Amino acid sequence: MITMIFRKILLLVFFSTCAIVSNAQVAATIKASVDKNKILIGEPLQLTIEASLTPEAIKFFNVFDSIQHFEILDKPSLDTVFKDGSSLLKAIYKLTSFDSGHWVIPSFSLTKKIKTDTIPVDVIFSEFNPEQEYHDIKDILDAEEQKKEEDKNWIWYAVAGTVLILLLIYFLLKKKKQPALAPVPALSAFEEAIRQLNSLQGQNLDAKDYHTKLVDIFRLYVLKKKNILSLQKTTDNLVVQLRPVISSAEIFSQVQQALRLSDFVKFAKYIPSAEDNQSAFNTIKKTIEHIEQL
Repeated sequence: MITMIFRKILLLVFFSTCAIVSNAQVAATIKASVDKNKILIGEPLQLTIEASLTPEAIKFFNVFDSIQHFEILDKPSLDTVFKDGSSLLKAIYKLTSFDSGHWVIPSFSLTKKIKTDTIPVDVIFSEFNPEQEYHDIKDILDAEEQKKEEDKNWIWYAVAGTVLILLLIYFLLKKKKQPALAPVPALSAFEEAIRQLNSLQGQNLDAKDYHTKLVDIFRLYVLKKKNILSLQKTTDNLVVQLRPVISSAEIFSQVQQALRLSDFVKFAKYIPSAEDNQSAFNTIKKTIEHIEQL
């Protein structure tokens, strides 16, 4: 009697356990879907995996990190909700593929019986429309070369402009650094007269020009030295004004004769000899030296 009761209890526990496992297996589900089954190369694709898991089945759910022929663009978005003792999991993957062809996203399994279906995906190139207007491939090499040539021209313009600016700065600084030329001291009336007499002696002039320049040198010296308006005066008036200036009677007489000789020569009343020219020159020079020493 006891043995039969024990057998009944054992059978009850066995069938209860089987029912619990069976219910857990039935309650666990998983499915996968994509937003499109045909994409262009490099176009994004969204893969969604949804699973309803019991506490016994949740340990079989794994997050994958690679799919053959596809690339995962970003980390998956995971969302979990607990409801009636089950866990509702939702994972969203962003995929793409750079391999053209017909590919299959494999099945994702919790157990041998609980798994998703495989998902076919076609990865294609951009579709060709034969009715579309034909556009030939344009050669852009010339435009690129022209742009490069323009860039080179701008470089040369910049270099030339920089050189010009540097040269301008250099010459301006050089000009500023040049020492100012010392002013040439003006010659005194005596120095100027002696310089002009020496220059006259080396010139080959006719008698008229020679005596005209000789008397002009003397008149200019008297004007600068004694402030006598000698350039506008006749010879007689000049001689009158020279009398107080020349202290030597001999020199006064000689310069008076030299001035009158020059008048005769200038008005073609007398043709002097070389000795006359030299004597007049010596008299004018001696008179200037005499006035300078007073």
